[in-house]
Amino acid sequence: MSTVHFVGGEKGGVGKSVVARLLAQLFIDRALPFVALDADLSHGALRRYYADYTQRVDLDQLDSADQILDSALGGDRVVLVDLPAQSHRALERWIESTDVLNYAREMGVQLVSWHVTDGGFDSVSHLEQVLAAPGDGLQHIVVKNQGRSRDFSQLDASPAYQRLLERGGQIVTLPELDSSVMYKIDRFGSSFWAAINTSEGPQALSVLERRRAKLWLERAQAALVAAGNWRPATEHASAVVVPQHPESAQQQLESAASNERVTT
Repeated sequence: MSTVHFVGGEKGGVGKSVVARLLAQLFIDRALPFVALDADLSHGALRRYYADYTQRVDLDQLDSADQILDSALGGDRVVLVDLPAQSHRALERWIESTDVLNYAREMGVQLVSWHVTDGGFDSVSHLEQVLAAPGDGLQHIVVKNQGRSRDFSQLDASPAYQRLLERGGQIVTLPELDSSVMYKIDRFGSSFWAAINTSEGPQALSVLERRRAKLWLERAQAALVAAGNWRPATEHASAVVVPQHPESAQQQLESAASNERVTT
């Protein structure tokens, strides 16, 4: 069965793309065949940090949005969609005009919605709107991003929280990474793998910064894994999407780091 993961939250600045990057790294680490689609046409975090695995998708164009289901139907794989802020209407238009929910059910494609939140009013209100509709055919996972906030009392007390639990949805708490380390990773344009494995050069973190990043990545991925049914890397490993360029940035880093792996 293929699974489509929509990573959103509607509000800007809550850390949606960080969660999308974490999922991409998780799929790579577990050798899961996947396709990443970046719907953020202005910033494009997945296209920047995981360019070898990512394609562009325009939700305002129905034929472009069709890539989402087309990718899922092309084989047993994971499809990761990074949604920009204020994209709910465009996504809803595609879903309704194409009858996506029923078609996905007929084709055996599972749809998962990751709602990343900072616990603020706008974020909670949008979640309430999403969950107000009766069964929508989506599996809902709410991510409390501690990198953006530590106060989720408004979410915990909201009708959306109770409705989520009634529908069998899940809550994930994403730990915070030291802001200076995250800033450097973002500035370097590094994948999370590269951030913890690059030990030399202008884009290298210090030893202790790499250790903090490594521990955070392990804890963050453990939190995400607890919310999903992730297949182990078995015979599917050979089906992993292969980068189009043989000397990709990540491959170059792997080669450079082959004799000097971090052993923290």
